[in-house]
Amino acid sequence: MQKAIESLRIERDAISDIIDYLDIERFYEAVTVLSTCSKIITCAAKNVSHSLCCIERNAQFLSPAEAVHGGLGCIKRGDAVVMVSRGGKTAELLPIIDVCNKKEAILIGITENLNSPLSEKSQIVVPMKIRRESDPLNIMATSSFVVTVAIFDAMLSAIMEQTGYKIEQFALIHPGGAVGKKLNN
Repeated sequence: MQKAIESLRIERDAISDIIDYLDIERFYEAVTVLSTCSKIITCAAKNVSHSLCCIERNAQFLSPAEAVHGGLGCIKRGDAVVMVSRGGKTAELLPIIDVCNKKEAILIGITENLNSPLSEKSQIVVPMKIRRESDPLNIMATSSFVVTVAIFDAMLSAIMEQTGYKIEQFALIHPGGAVGKKLNN
């Protein structure tokens, strides 16, 4: 039980640390692109593309495995491609990065390694920092996942503010479930 409590404290601190190192200028630049581009492709955090669709941004998830087998055809000039890699040099992302640049997509990289291929080849880099992962062995993407989600949640809120997104829009596209029932009564 002690390791579980320690894990929660590590993740709490990792989220709290974001405010201290967040590059507001790069963050705002990413929000502006995501608010105005015609399409957003995410190559990490599948739920991010769904959340973007929920605020009426044209977004889709592209699995890195499918990307290098023809899936990169969905990327067009001016689209935003969001990639997350703590180390910024994940082997399966490297060919995707190169194609994004050749197709003149706007690559938004979220990484801890500012000397990585992802950082060097992205048009916008949003830094993330993790003191340690929260699992007892410090090897699984635990804290880094939580920080990634927190950064995207902040972006989502900023996009909603920048685009003037209204609850009536959400009610229209979310007619199902308890939320749809509450909003459409």
